Amino acid sequence: MGGVPVKHHSKGKVGRRRSHLALKKKSMLVCANCKGPKLGHRACIQCGATGKSQSA
Repeated sequence: MGGVPVKHHSKGKVGRRRSHLALKKKSMLVCANCKGPKLGHRACIQCGATGKSQSA
């Protein structure tokens, strides 16, 4: 059946394994249209501009 640990894992061993699970900070950019904050590769939350050129 399995799934039951046989050996004890120290706090350091568990901490080293979990060291990559931390959340990373999101970098905010400035919208070129309204100068508000926006995430990269996403539409602006204030004006909805995407930063792509509008060709009509």
